[in-house]
Amino acid sequence: KRMNDFLNKLIHVAIPQTRDFRGLKTSSIDDMGNYTMGIKEHTIFPETHDEDIKDVFGLSVTIVTTAKSKTEAEALLRHIGLPLQKKETETE
Repeated sequence: KRMNDFLNKLIHVAIPQTRDFRGLKTSSIDDMGNYTMGIKEHTIFPETHDEDIKDVFGLSVTIVTTAKSKTEAEALLRHIGLPLQKKETETE
């Protein structure tokens, strides 16, 4: 339950508050199908109160999946709502 609550808050509340957000890079999916992202400031989470903050710190989040490949992991992460960047299309 806590993991689902955290992922939901990360995807629907925290990430959208990131300034100049253009999607998460698909290159951060590793060969085992896991996704790791860095967050520069913990203040994107609503539980942090700006007036109480003495130090701003970053954190790393790894989403471990059951996917067997990068392609499978990308499909799974998109399905759960992770805002990954769109695939690059060939220009004509």
